[in-house]
Amino acid sequence: MDERVREHARTLVEWSARIETGDDVVLRVGPEAHDLAVAVAEEVATRDANVLPTYASGELSRAYLTGHEGDFETDPGFELAMLERADAVLTLGGGRNTAATADVPSEKRQAYDRARQGIREARLDAKWVLTEHPTRSLAQQAGMSYEAYQSFVYDAINRDWEAQAEKQAAVKDALDDASEVRLVSEGTDLTMSIKDRVAVNSAASVAYDSHNLPSGEVFTAPADTEGEVVFDVPMTVNGKRVRDVRLVFEDGAVVEYAAEQGEDAIREVVETDDGAKRLGELGIGMNRGIDRVTDNILFDEKMGDTVHLALGRAYESNFPAGREDEANDSAVHVDLIVDMSEDSRIEVDGETIQENGRFWFESGFES
Repeated sequence: MDERVREHARTLVEWSARIETGDDVVLRVGPEAHDLAVAVAEEVATRDANVLPTYASGELSRAYLTGHEGDFETDPGFELAMLERADAVLTLGGGRNTAATADVPSEKRQAYDRARQGIREARLDAKWVLTEHPTRSLAQQAGMSYEAYQSFVYDAINRDWEAQAEKQAAVKDALDDASEVRLVSEGTDLTMSIKDRVAVNSAASVAYDSHNLPSGEVFTAPADTEGEVVFDVPMTVNGKRVRDVRLVFEDGAVVEYAAEQGEDAIREVVETDDGAKRLGELGIGMNRGIDRVTDNILFDEKMGDTVHLALGRAYESNFPAGREDEANDSAVHVDLIVDMSEDSRIEVDGETIQENGRFWFESGFES
């Protein structure tokens, strides 16, 4: 087995999920993530924890959703019981077809998402981590050879995460002390309140309230959004390609949307429920190991020189203790990305903390 796969597994189990003796671990395995699953199972075993493998396939989901008639069962009890019992839920992405569910009717997908909110909450209550095994389908989607894509993935994942956390702490502190963020770039002038929020130093570990591997961002939960934003980084949403998405916000909610490509996919998201019209996340990418767009949100949103905004559900970790019920509620959480590398800036309470992709503590910052 490639030693990089074993290092990926060790990072996931030890650093990211913090698996302990006796933990009950649900392992959701994508069709092409076999090698990573084997390495993770070995790592879990060395900690005297328990593992329950399950299968996570886009083709399987498509078959179920397209074949289902009538209403979906709300929070199926057998699955809910498993997740409520689990100490950790590790998802190992690695599909055969990145567009496997692209032809699932939007109304069916929305109904399924709404029916499973309790399932989603139970998973989020565990030590959950999402990661990705490099596959040929993802390499093809990124426009890279498989070998080059493997190197890209492991450069992003197998990092010195303690050093990354220290660097990101400065941005977390800046957001924690602030009341307002403004994003300015071509086609974008957007202001958001972040008063009384708690920014998360997302350093790829549940110990940092971080649940993605790779990670490398600082995120918070905005409110009272005003202005317009153009998401100029192409990406795939629900199996459909979207490009140059434009959203206009008034009184915190989307009042107008358009896209050069994939507008139907954006409509599907925005019309899911009332919460989907509001932002649940503002994330600032800081992982310099991710140096190109690959059409994979797990990586692209962490890239240095980008900011991402999520429509829908906010994370309770962005709220002070006792105020978690203020988090925006929705059946969806869909990220969209802005390139901040040129003619752009991030302002915090009127002070520029990033210009043209460089932070105030990095060389090349000119403000």
